[in-house]
Amino acid sequence: MTLNLFDVGSVGAKEEAQALTFTDSAASMANSLVVLLLPFLSLPCFFLSLSGATITTTSTQIPKHHVVYMGSSFSNGNARDNGADEAAESAYLQILSSIIPIHEIERISVIHNYNHAFRGFSAMLTETEASILSGNDGIVSIFPDSMLQLHTTRSWDFLEPELARPLKNKYLHPSSDVIIGMIDTGIWPESPSFSDEGIGAVPSRWKGVCMEGSDFKKSNCNRKLIGARYYNVPVTTNGDQSHLASTSGSPRDSVGHGTHTASIAAGVQVPNASYYGLAQGTAKGGSPSARIACYKACLDVGCSGATILKAIDDAVRDGVDVISISIGMSSLFQSDYLNDPIAIGAFHAEQMGVMVICSAGNDGPDPYTIANTAPWIFTVAASNIDRDFQSNIILGNGRTFTGYAINFSNLTRLKTYPLVFGKDAAGINTPVSEARNCYPGSLDQKKVVGKIVVCVDDDPAVSRRTKKLVVADTKAKGLILIDEAEKGVPFDSGIFPFTEVGNIAGFQILKYINSTKKPTATILPTVVVPQYRPAPSVAFFSSRGPAQLTENILKPDIMAPGVAILAAIAPKNETGTVPNGKKPSKFSIKSGTSMACPHVSGTAAFIKSVHRQWTTSMIKSALMTTATIYNNMKMPLTDSSNHFANPHEVGVGEINPIKALNPGLVFETTTENYLEFLCYYGYPEKNIRFMSNTKFNCPKISIEELISNINYPSISISKLNRRQPAKAIKRTVTNVGALNSTYIAKVQAPVGLTVSVLPEKLVFAEGVRRVSFQVSFYGKEAPSGYNFGSITWFDGQHSVRTVFSVNVE
Repeated sequence: MTLNLFDVGSVGAKEEAQALTFTDSAASMANSLVVLLLPFLSLPCFFLSLSGATITTTSTQIPKHHVVYMGSSFSNGNARDNGADEAAESAYLQILSSIIPIHEIERISVIHNYNHAFRGFSAMLTETEASILSGNDGIVSIFPDSMLQLHTTRSWDFLEPELARPLKNKYLHPSSDVIIGMIDTGIWPESPSFSDEGIGAVPSRWKGVCMEGSDFKKSNCNRKLIGARYYNVPVTTNGDQSHLASTSGSPRDSVGHGTHTASIAAGVQVPNASYYGLAQGTAKGGSPSARIACYKACLDVGCSGATILKAIDDAVRDGVDVISISIGMSSLFQSDYLNDPIAIGAFHAEQMGVMVICSAGNDGPDPYTIANTAPWIFTVAASNIDRDFQSNIILGNGRTFTGYAINFSNLTRLKTYPLVFGKDAAGINTPVSEARNCYPGSLDQKKVVGKIVVCVDDDPAVSRRTKKLVVADTKAKGLILIDEAEKGVPFDSGIFPFTEVGNIAGFQILKYINSTKKPTATILPTVVVPQYRPAPSVAFFSSRGPAQLTENILKPDIMAPGVAILAAIAPKNETGTVPNGKKPSKFSIKSGTSMACPHVSGTAAFIKSVHRQWTTSMIKSALMTTATIYNNMKMPLTDSSNHFANPHEVGVGEINPIKALNPGLVFETTTENYLEFLCYYGYPEKNIRFMSNTKFNCPKISIEELISNINYPSISISKLNRRQPAKAIKRTVTNVGALNSTYIAKVQAPVGLTVSVLPEKLVFAEGVRRVSFQVSFYGKEAPSGYNFGSITWFDGQHSVRTVFSVNVE
């Protein structure tokens, strides 16, 4: 599924199949023109094998938006002039003219031109045309554009307790030269979170632009919001790519998602922020002094992968240091790395020293649902914080039950209303199973008007928002939802009385309904409950590992706050959302790994501002090896079911921004490591060379199990045969702490799994900055399935923790 943005004319095929034959001379001319442009483009010398060929298009071959990926740029990060860009586009047009029938000349058009961090383009192609192109040297991959989904104050106080905050303040400056690129739904520039008061001049290295639109002027950018772009996003209608339309023709955020994520990452401090009085306090981002560059690549329906790829290319060219992407593919439709636009763009960003941080997805709690799993992506899971939002229920018999929600109900404890279970209010010919789940059209309005309706969540296909709309549409007084899984993630119902309870409370409420002829209840407006425990814990919705593509890299990498996060919003005045007598709020409370991702992006920018010379992998390692593994009850982290959480849920643990400033040792993962990963995964060496723009040679032995050996801050082994000798994994650490230091290894392993480290002591002295060690795993007596543990290096001051995940068979 893809999106279209500007009119490309008719893209339908003729009623009858038509054949277009390219003569030898025509094909030769096409190839010659491409070759003539090579000095300007640094394109590989590949030839389309069309001489004497016949291409047939049929009515079933509807042109669709495709990405043509051609590997690494030859610019090596240096800016290219407009002439080179135009020459590149001319070459791409010549390629298209070689395969697209002459009667469809309107399709000979480049939608996106990728020309800085990597090379390629996107265009409208049939399956046959894409297949012909894919067989040529110089093209790494061709894939249909896919629709990716958005993964949608107090959180920073929770991460930075009182004792740590003075230490962080010591490193904060009024302005920083670190730039965060936010690829999302745009931005609301008037938000106080993006004020540039007290911020210094725009960094001189910045090469970006502030694009104007009908509702967005250059003056909307400032010394805080230093850049803003928007794109023509391809839109699909019933599978037919009929036209292209721009993202509102402006970088302005009409959805609110991009404004929210940007303020989490780098919003300035805004005192007395709240959501209509809830969660009141000082709102601020993880790096309040960092600059923001906005890349509007998404609409409310989702995000075109081809457009995200263009936004990444632009962000690298503009000069950002960190790219934050709270977007990803559905866990049901994941592509391999070279057909995944985020993975491709992130690889080349990493090549050029730009850190890419992505959300893990909201498809949990099932395993194998995690998105954005390439090792060069920093993948973030979501947790709660020590604050809860409760909306209590009072029954007619006086009993009170704790509910969870965000609502601005005008109901009070002074009056109760008739209470009815959805199944008892089913419409004519409506299955009871649908009415109890509050399916659209399942309730008889006459049976629910003026009453509080109780629904269950047997079928997760009907979302909480849908159930609320169904009940509100029947003129009911309120909704009590029984949902054990999602009760910990408060749903915002606006002014409509809504609350959510778990199974135990739900059973008691249903029991009460059946015990009296006239059951009644009321739903109280939301109150904030501070110092909630336990926190952090894994959010129910947070996607889980292991990764589908390979289990030899541990994913997610890390966890950060993503439940009920207060941050800036694009103000809305929709019916039912704004409490009576109030103006639209400048802040909102949202949940998702979308909110967790910018917490890490802001933290990475903060660390970069302190350690300007650190590479992306050093920052990533610092955050991973210093992560928190205990909650505010001083117990191990748990999941939403109150079970101890494992690394496939939390990664290495919850981010700890202050500890990450001084990790002691770091694991440096290089571009060569990532190229070896691609070899081990099974990609052809010639494609890897195009990706790297080098004559890189794959190791002679390139098998998937060797992925475990790339120098990653965590260890994952997908298969450890209990009947075979111990498996050895190598790692190398770099000392970023005291010049003369000695680290001792401590192993924490489950019973039955033998883990040994050699050497057990790492000694760093003058001239010795990097040291390697080996970890051996022997599983003869270990239980089958995944075994989790850690190796911690300690020098008396620093604890450098490496988590391992080992699947014993």
